[in-house]
Amino acid sequence: DCWLLAAIACLTLNEKLLYRVIPPDQSFTENYAGIFHFQFWRYGDWVDVIVDDRIPTFNNQLVFTKSAERNEFWSALLEKAYAKLHGSYEALKGGNTTEAMEDFTGGVTEFYDMKDIPKDLYKIMRKALERGSLMGCSIDALVPARFETRTATGLVKGHAYSVTGVEECKKGEQKETRIRLVRLRNPWGQVEWNGPWSDNSKEWLSISKAEKEKLQQQNAEDGEFWMSFDDFKKNFTKIEICNLTPDALEDDKIHKWTVSVNEGRWVRGCSAGGCRNYPDTFWTNPQYRLRLLEEDDDPDDNEVACSFVVALMQKNRRKDRKLGANLFTIGFSIYEMHGNKQHMQKDFFLYNASKARCKSYINLREVTQRFRLPPGEYIIVPSTYEPHQEGEFILRVFSEKRNLSEEIENRIEADNPVPAPASAGEESEEDKQFRTIFQQIAGEDMEITANELKNVLNRVVAKHQELKTEGFTLESCRSMIALMDVSLLLTDGSGKLNLQEFRHLWNKIKQWQGTFKHYDTDMSGTISSYEMRNAVNDAGFRLNNQLYDIITMRYADENMNIDFDSFICCLVRLEGMFRAFHAFDKDGDGLIRLNVLEWLQLTIEESFTALPATLHDLECGAGVICEQVLVKMFHNTKDQEHGLGVTLQCAEQQATLGIPHADGAVV
Repeated sequence: DCWLLAAIACLTLNEKLLYRVIPPDQSFTENYAGIFHFQFWRYGDWVDVIVDDRIPTFNNQLVFTKSAERNEFWSALLEKAYAKLHGSYEALKGGNTTEAMEDFTGGVTEFYDMKDIPKDLYKIMRKALERGSLMGCSIDALVPARFETRTATGLVKGHAYSVTGVEECKKGEQKETRIRLVRLRNPWGQVEWNGPWSDNSKEWLSISKAEKEKLQQQNAEDGEFWMSFDDFKKNFTKIEICNLTPDALEDDKIHKWTVSVNEGRWVRGCSAGGCRNYPDTFWTNPQYRLRLLEEDDDPDDNEVACSFVVALMQKNRRKDRKLGANLFTIGFSIYEMHGNKQHMQKDFFLYNASKARCKSYINLREVTQRFRLPPGEYIIVPSTYEPHQEGEFILRVFSEKRNLSEEIENRIEADNPVPAPASAGEESEEDKQFRTIFQQIAGEDMEITANELKNVLNRVVAKHQELKTEGFTLESCRSMIALMDVSLLLTDGSGKLNLQEFRHLWNKIKQWQGTFKHYDTDMSGTISSYEMRNAVNDAGFRLNNQLYDIITMRYADENMNIDFDSFICCLVRLEGMFRAFHAFDKDGDGLIRLNVLEWLQLTIEESFTALPATLHDLECGAGVICEQVLVKMFHNTKDQEHGLGVTLQCAEQQATLGIPHADGAVV
C-alpha cells in the first residue's frame, strides 16, 4: 500500500492537517487505555475510528507500515485505523495516492498526464503547495511484472511518490539564471534519484550556501531528494494534486475553495442509464443543476468565465470488494440549462450537445475535471459507462467563487386526483344507461365487491392478448377498491365501489391502457422500467427521483420490465394515495396530521397493493347487458383511440363493453 504511505508522507508536511487526522493528546503514558482514535473524511462527513494498539508482526517485525525509529508507532496505528475503515488490511492492496489524500483532507484531486500537461504546470504546482494542497506523482509500469522495479536513475516504476516542495533557486551570482526544482519523497525512506540535483550531485556546488539553507538540502539516504522540473516532467508520467476544502483548515492565510456537495445513487431499471452511447436511457440518470454566480477575479484574463472543478466519486466500492464489487467506469457531462427546472427528457439530450464533459470514463474511485464556463445555469449528468449498474455516488463542485448545485427534482403532484362530484341536476341519457349497466353488475346494493371487480377486469384483459397478462388477483382488486374508496379513509367505509367511484376507476383504466400501449413499442406486452417515468407522467402524476426508484424496485421484474397488471396496480395506488392525501389535507397547505387509527387504516390498506397481480386466477363474470347500449356508452370511434372491453355472460344473453383495436374495429 505504497499509495497510502505516500499520502501519509504528504500529511506530515502540514501540522494542522496531521492533527486533524491524528488528534493530539494521545500517548502510551498519560491516560493510556490501549486504544487510539483517528479521524477520516468519509463521503462528506468526518468519522472517528477507534483501534486498539495490537499491530500485526512477523519475526518480531511490524508486517506493514513501520517507522525508522523502533519506538515510533503513530503511522502503523494510523494504517490500522484506515484498514478498519475499509474492512481489512487486504482491502488496502492497490490504489491511488489521491484516495488517501482525500480521506485525510476531504479535498478534491486533479490528475495531470505528463503527455498532456498545461503550459503553466509549474505555476499550478507551486500555487497548490501555497494553498496547502497535497501532491503525489508516479511512473506508470506498463507491464504488471515490473511494478516497483528500480530504474537506472534510482526511480521506481509503479510506485507512489510525495511532492514535498516546489522552489526556484538562482545559479551562481547570475540573478537572471534561475533553476526550477521539485522535491520528492519516497515513502520507503530509501532508494533515491541519482541524477542531476540528487543529494550528492555536482549541481549543488553552483549555488550559494544561503540558497542551500533555503532549500533545506541534506545529503542523507532518507528517501527525500531534489530534481529539476525538466527531469521531473521527463521521468514521471502523472501527477495528482489534492486541493483542500474549507473544512480541512481554518487558517485564513491559505486560500481555500467554495464547495457544494450532492449525494445520489444509480438504481438499476430506473436511474442507471449509462453514458451518451445509450440515448434511450441516458436521460434517466440523476441530474444536478449548477448555478455559476460570479466570474473569476483574474486581472490577466479578460474572458468572462468561472473556474470550477467537478468531482464524481463512487462510494463503498473498496469496502465491498470482498463481496465482489469492483470500481465502475464513471464520468459526467455538462449541459447548458435554459430556465427549465424539471428533469430533462430524452429529446433534450438528443438535440443539445454538451458544453463540457470529463475527458474520459475511467474505473477510478473519483473522476475530476477542471472547467471554465460563462456565468449561468447548467446541468451535470453523472453516469456509469454501462447502463444497469447500481451504486451510490457523491458529486462535488469546487470553485474559487460562489456556486450553487442541487439535484433537479420534479414537484410531487397529480392532475385532478379527486373525481368531480356528481351533478345534482337531471341525469343524462348516458348517465342512465351507465347506471343500468352498473346495477346489473353490482346487484341491488349498487356497490361492486372485489370479486365482482376482478371478474370484470379479467374479462377485459382476456380479450387483449397483446397485453400478455395473467389477470388481476382478488387481493389486487381489494387494494383497488380500498384505495379508490375515499370514504374508507375518512369513516368506516364500505369496502366496495359505488357508482361514481367505479365510473372514475373504469375511465382511468381505459386511459391508462392507452398509455401502456403507447410505451409498449415492441408489442411485448411489457414496458421498460426506464420508460415508466414518462408513462407515469402521461398518466397525470409528477414524482421525484426517490419515488421513481421505489416504483421500479416494487413493480419491475428481474429483466427491468413492467407488465400491464403491475402497471395498473401502480397507477391505482398512486391515484388512491393522492386522493387520500387530499382528503386529509383539509387546509390545503400540503401537510396532513393523522391519529393512530387513521394511520393504521391508511397503511393497512396500502400494504395490499404491494401484493403481485400476476397469478393465473380467472373466473367467469355475470351480468345481463345490452350490447348496443354498452358500445354506445363505452366507446366512440370518432374521438376514442383506445379503451377496454369486457364480455359479460349469463344464461340469457351476452354483451360487450367495447374497445377498439389498432384497426379501429370494436371487440
